[in-house]
Amino acid sequence: MLNFSFQNSTQIHFGEGQIAKLSRVIPQGATVLVTYGGGSIKTNGVYDQVAAALADHTWYEFSGIEPNPTYDTLMQAQTVIHERKVDFLLAVGGGSVIDGTKFIAAAALFEGEDPWDIIAKRAPITAALPMGCVLTLPATGSESNPAAVVTRDGHKLPFRNELVRPAFAVLDPAVTLSLSDRQISNGVVDAFVHTIEQYLTYPVNAKVQDRFAESLLQTLIEEGPKALADDTKQDLDVRGNIMWAATLALNGLIGAGVPQDWATHMIGHELTGEHGIDHARTLSIVLPAVMKVRQSSKQEKLLQYAERVWQLVEGDDDFRIQRAIQLTEQFFETMQMPTRLRDVNLGESDIDRLINRLTQHGMVKLGEHGDITPDISREILTTALA
Repeated sequence: MLNFSFQNSTQIHFGEGQIAKLSRVIPQGATVLVTYGGGSIKTNGVYDQVAAALADHTWYEFSGIEPNPTYDTLMQAQTVIHERKVDFLLAVGGGSVIDGTKFIAAAALFEGEDPWDIIAKRAPITAALPMGCVLTLPATGSESNPAAVVTRDGHKLPFRNELVRPAFAVLDPAVTLSLSDRQISNGVVDAFVHTIEQYLTYPVNAKVQDRFAESLLQTLIEEGPKALADDTKQDLDVRGNIMWAATLALNGLIGAGVPQDWATHMIGHELTGEHGIDHARTLSIVLPAVMKVRQSSKQEKLLQYAERVWQLVEGDDDFRIQRAIQLTEQFFETMQMPTRLRDVNLGESDIDRLINRLTQHGMVKLGEHGDITPDISREILTTALA
């Protein structure tokens, strides 16, 4: 196991009806800005629950944070913050809203000239507004980690800083019952690939992290299809297990003391930035290709994955690995996700542009070994064609 330091200070309030706790977990004297997306929280009852919980607080709202939140939209919140003297942010939504709110929090107190430098130039964040969140779409794990992704002019780029880690997160599985099948599928696959990125690398004898990761993968494989099935899609236990698995997939626990990959995500970001494809749908396309191209360097963990997650113990090494990859693709397809570039109407002619964007963004040494060059990324994308 590698050396590590681990701390997660986000307080989790899990379960039905927990939105009411906002009245106690947000400081009484705080002036709150509630951030959200397209307005679905006003039709599914979440907005009313938040409003009731904030009845004794002074609060305002900022809506319109889109999927893959954009810099221009997020900067519009700064006017409200400064005019209303907002000193606490409450993100109500999925990962995009929470990510966007993290950037809003950092930009509000940024001392430089251009807040985009936080992302583009890795400018230091020395202060940020405190924030909490009400999760409505389990997927990214952003509710309890210090990372976010923001888009500007088609460039989707990440940043992270402990100062934007949410102080608390409310996880009420009941609020996910109104999600569309596409949102459910995206969330399950996003959480699955987050887990894989921290697990499917090379062995370092991190038995606890490995077994935690394997349990999350198995949970998502078992519960994901149930959330799409007519007879179980309203089951709160199913939704609760998915919600908690998605949080644990990226709260730092399973990634402590182990090598991490993230090549699938970095390549996927370019598919989103260039073609507007849902984040999780880029991951379901890219991950199987990464497994195939990187089979040799990932062989030991691929065999462990095959045995422990898919119970594959018969046949030679190559057979078990290929079967595990095939079962992974079948799981994605069961979740109604694409697994090939052709599934999203892309072909060989689109690859050059994607490789150019990776190079432009400095993504030239990807993977757990830092040896996925643009040429190997090209091989991965070419493999994703067939």
